[in-house]
Amino acid sequence: MQPAGRMAIGIVLFAIAIFLQTLPFNEQLAKQELIKLFDINIPVIVGTIGLVFLLWAAVETFYTSPLWKIINERNNAIEKTFSEAEDLRKEMSQMKSDYEQRLASTEAKAREEIQASIREAQELRKTLMADAQAKADDMVRQAQEQIEAERVRALTDIRVHVANLSLQATEKILAENMDNERNRKLIDDFLSKVEAKN
Repeated sequence: MQPAGRMAIGIVLFAIAIFLQTLPFNEQLAKQELIKLFDINIPVIVGTIGLVFLLWAAVETFYTSPLWKIINERNNAIEKTFSEAEDLRKEMSQMKSDYEQRLASTEAKAREEIQASIREAQELRKTLMADAQAKADDMVRQAQEQIEAERVRALTDIRVHVANLSLQATEKILAENMDNERNRKLIDDFLSKVEAKN
């Protein structure tokens, strides 16, 4: 029931109580034994009930209704705050999830780049090692060729020198003038046979 309805009931009951006070049978009711025993005054009771309704309506209008309005507004504000907090929590959770995904993506990309760099470095190392090995092999081959050429030249020089020494020795021994070309051929044949044995 609305406060206006309670106020109307209170006014009506209070008016009835006043009206009952003015009636002549009020004295007759007071004379009855039962009413005397309990000291019941009907107009006062009706007036009190009317006054209670009036006060109830006044308290509800001026105190409890504004209080309930403030309480409801406060509850709505609290619910709105909780709703906003929940929305913020969801947003924070989404942001955290997005951040973790971006972090995981960045870490994965960084790992891939590191692995790619490692593979590239290993390939470069293999290439450099292969180039260095090829250069070393080439240098060894060239050195061997040079050594072989030097050996051949040294052997040729030694042959020539030995041939010249042999010719000189033979000229001195024989003291005759032999054909230089023929003697060289003999000495070269001799040296070839000696080399073949070694």
